Amino acid sequence: MARIDQAADDERGWAAAARLRGLGQTYGALLALLALLLYNIAFTPNFLSAQALNVNLTQVAPIVIVATGMTLVIATGGIDLSVGSLMAIAGALAPIMFLSPLPPLAGIGLAFVVPIVVAGLFGLFNGVLVTAFRIQPIIATLVLFIAGRGIGQVVTNGNLQAFKNPGFQYIGLGRPLGIPFQVFLMLLIVAIVAWAMRITTFGRYVLATGGNEAAARLAGVPVDRIKRSVYVISGLLSGLAGLIVIAINSSSDANQVGLNMELDAIAATAVGGTPLTGGRATITGTLIGALIIQLIRFTLLAKGVPFAVAQVINALIILVAVYIQRQRQS
Repeated sequence: MARIDQAADDERGWAAAARLRGLGQTYGALLALLALLLYNIAFTPNFLSAQALNVNLTQVAPIVIVATGMTLVIATGGIDLSVGSLMAIAGALAPIMFLSPLPPLAGIGLAFVVPIVVAGLFGLFNGVLVTAFRIQPIIATLVLFIAGRGIGQVVTNGNLQAFKNPGFQYIGLGRPLGIPFQVFLMLLIVAIVAWAMRITTFGRYVLATGGNEAAARLAGVPVDRIKRSVYVISGLLSGLAGLIVIAINSSSDANQVGLNMELDAIAATAVGGTPLTGGRATITGTLIGALIIQLIRFTLLAKGVPFAVAQVINALIILVAVYIQRQRQS
């Protein structure tokens, strides 16, 4: 009888441990974000000041926008290493538009439309390489990862483009209701994509493509079209993020705009709970993941830790996130 009771106790203990592990894997990112917030509120001076909040929101918005597109690509079983280079291309094209002899309104309008469309076309180029030529996504997007900044430098003749254009720069410097304008853009994009992934046929097709591509094809899912679409969306969002960055900096440098953004976007996606193997996607999780990465970086820099060390810690975060995902899948 004692042995039976002991076995029952052991079984209940294992079940409780499994439940706790499941809760940690499901809500771990949110708990980590809350812990970071509480730590900074308690130990980082002026963390809740308007200036600190604006800095964090301004820096995280482009990451979230790019990571949202990256999440869609990863959900199909792909990867997009070109997002930083597409930001650089868009950032190089925009000043050419509004610094041209065109009427001011026309120049500003083209500065928003042309760079984003071009970035979307480059995203389509990535998608065609993946679907038509059957090139692995990491290799297909590596092409523009390498060549994209070169294209940006050719467009600008390798020059730094400094400017002051309040109409264009509102996208990066505007403060409606005291909140950075790009934060509203970020939340709008996250809301639209999260809705699309949860409600629409497109969202179901994205997950089906990443979950089991062969089965999706047999079920009539237009797999190739879905893959091209997510790379186009990733390109469009990267172009928008590039415009935000140059608007904030009041300058465009093809060598610096979007540098290492692909790493931040992948990290935000992984930390947010989207498996890198595809088949699942959590857009709100990506938002949480990006906030975690930003707060870790902010915390380390506030404590005097060098930026290079922060990059190493970001890499470790990706490893931990991937490990947790593998535990969840097993």
